[in-house]
Amino acid sequence: MITRIYHGDSGEKLREIADDAVDLIITSPPYADQRKNTYGGISPDQYVEWFSPISLQLLRILKPTGTFILNIKEKVVNGERSTYVMELVLTMRKQGWLWTEEFIWHKKNCYPGKWPNRFRDAWERLIQFNKSRKFNMYQEAVMVPMGDWANARLKNLSATDKTRDPSKVGSGFGKKIANWLEREKAYPTNVLHLATECGNRGHSAAFPEELPEWFIQLFTREDDTVLDPFMGSGTTVLVAQRMRRNAIGIDIVSDYCEMARSRLRPVQLSLFTPEDGYEEAQF
Repeated sequence: MITRIYHGDSGEKLREIADDAVDLIITSPPYADQRKNTYGGISPDQYVEWFSPISLQLLRILKPTGTFILNIKEKVVNGERSTYVMELVLTMRKQGWLWTEEFIWHKKNCYPGKWPNRFRDAWERLIQFNKSRKFNMYQEAVMVPMGDWANARLKNLSATDKTRDPSKVGSGFGKKIANWLEREKAYPTNVLHLATECGNRGHSAAFPEELPEWFIQLFTREDDTVLDPFMGSGTTVLVAQRMRRNAIGIDIVSDYCEMARSRLRPVQLSLFTPEDGYEEAQF
């Protein structure tokens, strides 16, 4: 496996990556008007114009079977939610992206807060984009234990539960509850209950490692390539490397690139075999 760290502007560095080279892109670019001291703080009115050239490059380098997960959040402006995220989704669809799914990250350790007209958000969205409708997805890799609810729900099955129950809304998709008997695992929902990152003090908006890990499991296999074009302190590339994926990280802040390298080296030395490669690229 190879891990590459690029120091520079994502819009420029992405041009140096070949077409159809990446299996999974997962990133959290700076939100509108945030991280002004490090990333400039793009205003909501300018955000779509700023991000559109980057999303075009990501579309070029993603494999047809690949997936792009974008962690982004609306901003409250003058007491109401900005529409810049919705505008970005619409613009990306015009570029050729398919908006295929949306995940919610529930921050289960979010501390409380109150404003005159709203409460603190305890969630963020992760929007899934694809180049084609047939993309790699390994759902069995993220299955979860059935849980105690199954013991009660499946204890006394009705006659309807034992036959295919036609859809009540006319969708054509029925269900047969008895199919879940004796199963130990079930497929998860699209709501991820994860605590925020508390241990990484070197970056103000670090991913918890479980977040990229979940998506890497769902959309890639070993030896696939994972890209984070707004790498920050390097959590995504660190997790990808540990999971034996090739990884590419880009960040415009040199201190974050150095931080990522310092986190990667111990993993590389302790887990990689002699035949594995390792590369750091600086521009």
